[in-house]
Amino acid sequence: MSDSLPGPSTGSLTATTVSLAGHGGDAIEAYLARPEGDARRGGVVVIHHMPGYDRQTKEMVRRFAESGYDAVCPNLYTREAPGAAPDDAAAVARAQGGVPDERLIGDVAGAAAYLRALPTSNGKVGVIGHCSGGRQAVLAGCATDVDAVVDCYGAFVIGPVPEGSPMKVTSLVDRLPDLGAPLLGLFGDEDTHPGPAEVAELGRLLTESDKAFEFHTYPGAGHGFFAVNRPNYNVAAANDGWERIEEFYGRHLAGGERS
Repeated sequence: MSDSLPGPSTGSLTATTVSLAGHGGDAIEAYLARPEGDARRGGVVVIHHMPGYDRQTKEMVRRFAESGYDAVCPNLYTREAPGAAPDDAAAVARAQGGVPDERLIGDVAGAAAYLRALPTSNGKVGVIGHCSGGRQAVLAGCATDVDAVVDCYGAFVIGPVPEGSPMKVTSLVDRLPDLGAPLLGLFGDEDTHPGPAEVAELGRLLTESDKAFEFHTYPGAGHGFFAVNRPNYNVAAANDGWERIEEFYGRHLAGGERS
C-alpha cells in the first residue's frame, strides 16, 4: 500500500444519523460513518444524487469509512421534506427546482466543518457527488475550502438544462476560475448529460484557468454507471472508477494537518 493511502482497515466502523449546522445555521440531518480507532485521517462529504438521501448513497458513505475516512452525507432535502422517504423528498425538491446553489454551498461547508471538528480529523476534506451531486461537488470546490473534488458524471456543470425541465440550475462556467482544489472527473462516453463534447469543453475551460484536474471516460458506459441498483450499472467502469477515487483521495487527503 502506498504511504499516501489510509492505514489498513479492520473493516469495523460505526454509522449513525447526526445533526449538523448547514446553510444559515439550519440544523440538518446527516448520515455519518467512521472507521474504528483514533488515528488522524481525512474526511469525505458525500453529496447525494437527485433521487435523494437513499440507501445506495449511505452505502457509499460506509464504503469511505471502511477505506479509512470519516464520511458524512448531509440530507439536502431536510427542509423540504423532513422525515420523508427518499423518493417522496426528491419529488418535492424536484418540483421546487432542486436545491438552491447558495444553500448547497452552505450545507457542504457545514458538513466539512463538522468533519474537521472530529477529534480524528487531519484537517483535510474531500467532496464527491454523482449526477446532480457531481455538479454540486464542482460548485463546492469553487465556493468552499475543500481539498479534493470528485465529479461523477455531473450534469449541467457547463451545459444548459433542457427546455421544460423543472430544474432551476445554471452553468458553472463563471465559477470555474474559483476552483480551489484538484478535480477528478469520471464520465461515460454514452452519457448525454454530460455528453463527450461537454466533458471536452469542461477540460478546455479548466486548462485555460490552469486548474489541476484529471478526467477518465469509460467506453460503453452511460449515465449512472456507478449505481448498482439501476440498469446503467457498469461493473468494469464502476470498479475502475472506485480505484481511481481511492487513489485520488489517498494523494490529496492523507497526511498531517493542512498548511
